[in-house]
Amino acid sequence: MQAIQNSRLDAGLLPEEQAETLLALIHARSEVERLGERERLFSNLLDNLNVVLWALDWKGQRMIYISPAYERIFGRSVALLLANYSEWRNCIYPDDLEYAQRSLLAVLERGAVENREYRIIRGDGQLRWISDKCFIARSAGLELEPGSIIVGIVEDITDRKQHESELQRLAHIDEFTQGGNRWHFLERAQREFDHARQYATPLAFLLLDVDDLKRISDAFGHAVCDEVLRMVAQCCRSVLRRGDHFGRIGHEEFALMLPGCSPELAAQIAMRLQVEIQRLPLRIREQSCEVTISLGLAALCADDSCLSSLIARADSAMQQARQAGNNRIITT
Repeated sequence: MQAIQNSRLDAGLLPEEQAETLLALIHARSEVERLGERERLFSNLLDNLNVVLWALDWKGQRMIYISPAYERIFGRSVALLLANYSEWRNCIYPDDLEYAQRSLLAVLERGAVENREYRIIRGDGQLRWISDKCFIARSAGLELEPGSIIVGIVEDITDRKQHESELQRLAHIDEFTQGGNRWHFLERAQREFDHARQYATPLAFLLLDVDDLKRISDAFGHAVCDEVLRMVAQCCRSVLRRGDHFGRIGHEEFALMLPGCSPELAAQIAMRLQVEIQRLPLRIREQSCEVTISLGLAALCADDSCLSSLIARADSAMQQARQAGNNRIITT
């Protein structure tokens, strides 16, 4: 500061002018320091922000900015991406590549796309879900064609996707037996019914009830009763073919929808299920406990104008099996 003062004095400036000059220099240096502090603060913010900020020169097909979080979220090098935009495409999961590219083009038409979600493969091989919101940015000061810059914000949403997947699974699955719940089963059954009616393909519906479950519960307790239901559910799953559907639609009632299944084959599946359930290895307090089912079988016919009609016929057959003494298969 003294050197600056002396240089101004040598220049023949008056004391008032020297003071003004010194104040201006002090202000300039303070402004530089302030800007430097803001730059350090901004840099520190970007380093710790858990989203990736990026800017793409669309015309030149080159990245002009990518924030440090890219290396944490993508597990890949910022330098490589800045050098070669194809690095971005290379990290996208192959099944999602076409969607990612198409939705990026939509930004040019709409100005923004905020609902882009797709999968990436990290540098270490991990599969992750990301949300990638994109906007058209002004190119002022960058000497680029207006409207050619796309900016984006990328966030890792893998945990959210896994949570959504679990919620969806819970909405469809009967947690007690791990089979489809009533709502999910009937929804799929309706689709199969509509398909069979439209294309005149065979369809069979099995409805079964566990015999004397209350007696088992009274004699051995609710825990044993619950175990019986789980074992019956496992037997039902074991007889399914590819494309068949199974669900628990009541406390002790289970249903199977068999698309493309002739009445003869459906009867064979019903008999196999009956035998498998009778073979259940259930022993309680050194006593064998036999488990049986009453089963109603209905094959799709011309009079079945709706799914409820098919189910009602199967239910009527099942009730007949119970009235006839249980452990029977009645076909309608």
